[in-house]
Amino acid sequence: MIRARRARIVATIGPASRAPEKVRELAAAGADVFRVNFSHGAHEDHALSIEAVRAAEAALGRPLAVLADLQGPKLRLGQFKDGRIDLHIGRPFRIDLSGEPGDETRVGVPHPEVFAALRDGSLILLDDGKVRLRVTAHGPDFADTVVEAGDKLSNHKGLNLPGNAIPIPALTDKDRKDLAFALNQGVDWVALSFVQRAADMAELRQLVGGRAGVLAKIEKPAALEVLDEILDLSEAVMVARGDLGVELNPEDVPVVQKELIRAARDRGIPIIVATQMLESMISAPSPTRAEASDVAGAVYEGADALMLSAETAAGQYPFEAVSIMDRIIARVERDPRWPELMAAEHAVGDADALVAAATQAAGIAHTACVAAFTATGQTALRLSRERPLTTTLALTPKLATARRLALAWGVEPRVVPDIRDPEDMPKLAGDMALKTGLAEPGDRVMILAGVPMGSPGAANLLRVTHAPRR
Repeated sequence: MIRARRARIVATIGPASRAPEKVRELAAAGADVFRVNFSHGAHEDHALSIEAVRAAEAALGRPLAVLADLQGPKLRLGQFKDGRIDLHIGRPFRIDLSGEPGDETRVGVPHPEVFAALRDGSLILLDDGKVRLRVTAHGPDFADTVVEAGDKLSNHKGLNLPGNAIPIPALTDKDRKDLAFALNQGVDWVALSFVQRAADMAELRQLVGGRAGVLAKIEKPAALEVLDEILDLSEAVMVARGDLGVELNPEDVPVVQKELIRAARDRGIPIIVATQMLESMISAPSPTRAEASDVAGAVYEGADALMLSAETAAGQYPFEAVSIMDRIIARVERDPRWPELMAAEHAVGDADALVAAATQAAGIAHTACVAAFTATGQTALRLSRERPLTTTLALTPKLATARRLALAWGVEPRVVPDIRDPEDMPKLAGDMALKTGLAEPGDRVMILAGVPMGSPGAANLLRVTHAPRR
């Protein structure tokens, strides 16, 4: 089952899509990666979701990836006596460390780190920015504020401090338990929320120990100040536009998205664009024109994958959301001007010289596909970085590698027997190109590999073969 597009789709599993038949339908409609959101649900639910993805993978005959998204240190308010309050612009409002239920004058915030990060004049955003408070005085356990915007507030709404790096670890105790569970379930990617510093990713990498790919979610402005260091420790990255959009000015978010996509492409690591891509489809069977343009824009920018959140997790039309995203991506990639936008703009070093040559040769020679033999996935990712218009058929003996590559732009991963002799590659590559439907009998197939086989390193073998004639 080959996708008729290069950009990939990440679908979040939730109550609307957890049933095995629903997961299978979403995979058939175009989902390549399934996100398990540990901000919601019990481990038992997540185990069933992962089991459903593995069953869909077997039914469809193509590798599918599971992305475990850790909640991270989400800052939230405490509770109110009556569950909610009315606010009035210009009136004072206090937040503090008290565990007492709140009222129209104050509320508790069970995060002492918040008060350590404040200064006079700081802006506090609540409920995704719907409520704005300005700090007039503060101490180690309180902050006096004035309401600048917003009229209602209810229990456990989120809290953001734009412009402030909060001295709080990215991995909470809950995250550590969720991570151990996810790794035990054999997930393929782990996403870390609210990354602020390179040390956050270094800690995650150490805990994961190579058992899954590690992905940094960029949703704090503080992360942008040390982006290079964070990406150096990441194997993939996500533009998490939800919280990022709360703490940045609206006009800055599209610019940051483009910068992040360029940075990820330059490094050759997959990048996901997420949040509100087709949000109206939570309750409507078709997207708005603006949403369709947003999806198309991310494809034109060269994102590896686009993510659906509540649209598939809790929406009324999960199948339609995946199907429409699939159609939008495929339509953009048929645009005659799209190929020129995918052309690599980065410098090519010695390690990538042969990959770049393979990409160019495949385009000139009308090659059906490039068969990349890879143990770790690096050869296929290097090809993906060049954004070749010819499909990359990643052939690997490792199922874990094939699943991780389901996130990569233009890569069709397949599991094959482990081979050590380069002379065995032409037949296997030709047979797999024919079997997957990427080539017709007699079509040209280009082979890219590193020799000796099975050892990670730069690709150093480029060879041409043909799909067998029947």
